Amino acid sequence: MPPEMPPETPPEETPTQESRNDIAVNPSRDAGVMVTRLTERLQSDERRVISRFFDVGGEQRVRSVVARVMALTEDDVGVLLRRVFDDFSHRHHRLEQTFERHFTRIQPLLSGDLNLSMNRKLLIGSYFTMEYSIEAAALFNPSIVKHPDQSGLKPGEVRFIMSLRATGEGHVSSIVFRTGRIDRRGRVGLRAAAHLPAKLNIMEDSAYDKKLFFLKLIEMGAYTDAMRLVLDALPGRFTFPQLRSTIEKLKGELDPPPEGFRDAAESAMWLARSNYTLQVPPDTDPADVVIFPQSENESKGIEDVRLTRFVDDDGAVTYYGTYTAFNGVRVLPQIFETHDFTRISIHTLNGKYVQNKGMALFPRRINGEYVMISRLDGENMYLMRSDNVYFWNQCEKLSAPRHPWEFVQIGNCGAPLETKDGWILLTHGVGPMRQYCIGVSLLDLDDPRKVIGHLSRPLLMPQEDERDGYVPNVVYSCGAILHEDLIIMPYAISDSASRIATIELPELLDALKSNGNVTPQPTAQTVAAVKP
Repeated sequence: MPPEMPPETPPEETPTQESRNDIAVNPSRDAGVMVTRLTERLQSDERRVISRFFDVGGEQRVRSVVARVMALTEDDVGVLLRRVFDDFSHRHHRLEQTFERHFTRIQPLLSGDLNLSMNRKLLIGSYFTMEYSIEAAALFNPSIVKHPDQSGLKPGEVRFIMSLRATGEGHVSSIVFRTGRIDRRGRVGLRAAAHLPAKLNIMEDSAYDKKLFFLKLIEMGAYTDAMRLVLDALPGRFTFPQLRSTIEKLKGELDPPPEGFRDAAESAMWLARSNYTLQVPPDTDPADVVIFPQSENESKGIEDVRLTRFVDDDGAVTYYGTYTAFNGVRVLPQIFETHDFTRISIHTLNGKYVQNKGMALFPRRINGEYVMISRLDGENMYLMRSDNVYFWNQCEKLSAPRHPWEFVQIGNCGAPLETKDGWILLTHGVGPMRQYCIGVSLLDLDDPRKVIGHLSRPLLMPQEDERDGYVPNVVYSCGAILHEDLIIMPYAISDSASRIATIELPELLDALKSNGNVTPQPTAQTVAAVKP
């Protein structure tokens, strides 16, 4: 650990300051590896609200609400609309566009050409809009990577971006972000999140690759003669409006439509809606972005993003986030990708081994292939390889539960971290009383199928002030970052809040290289946060 020092005032971050967590202490080393917890917690903030479409309950109720608004005079409409904007416009970005979009959504249910004024359309839209507190229940399961913008830093500093799972009403989860920096002494500063989050909307001009679309349809068992008619009419890259208009055109030309055409059209539209692109509004900091469920796959939540800063063989950097989509019945592994967090593309993951939860992508190719840690059966860890980041058809078992604290199941805690001694793989294990602990394995650098080290005791387990929450007795991470001789690991506390821990890298490697003969105690030094 760095020597004790007086607190520093954190550097300015526009538009707010980072709060400084001072970890400059002299911890005891009565165990093989020291874990240092920061006392400051990332807590949910119920004031962070977004606007969502409000389903009032069926077509008849939609028409009833609209009929009541239609009975108002134009003056009454103006007065009511001004009141709505006075009450809510300071709580949301671009509220007028939201009302207009929600009016457009219910418009097909209305009969005839109503010839409405814009004020009346906006007022109708407001009745089909609701506020949703994205973090009302919890803020947990964090992951962290190096930020794409490293400008304006002092020597030895690094800026990071952290994803978290935010859970609100109805236990629907979304993805939120925080940014901050780590200084040369290993101290962590976090930028405060804005109270006005920016919810992202789907870009209508999202483009699809016809070959990938074709391969996914085959995997779904949905490629038929009727589907061939749709694909043959599309260019090599097409947009969602092109797909929709092509289907409508074929419906008119094919009279009657061939058998299975309706099912083919529904499958194609479902697949397109599950693969989409989100545009971050100009001048929006990533810390203010919210990725809220958009497709049927995600309707009940987007869970447990594991971020990877992927550097390809040519040096190109892409940020990937593997996550679990939940529709209320089944889970579906998905992935998003971005180069700079201004445009984010969502994709379904495909292949016979895309199953279960908790997939984590290695940060570079190994022997020319993408490599992923997964847990196909809910119990063991597996290693998957592929030449296409979206398709996974090669898999082999990596490890099984070995120690009492992980007898129920094991899984990863994010993307592996590369060191000269091997890949550090943070793991989680479930033991007695469904207690989740964090462990570590060391994988061979050139052949990660080989586990060359594994701590036989947990590196981190819930301490007394971390045991209570929505899911008790859980510590859990979705990704860490290396900085000098430290691992900076944000982690969740009982599915309720999050905090950050630091781990001494040299001590951890010494313990891992001894193949677990050194069994570090799950010690933790709790350190007070110093406010500027």
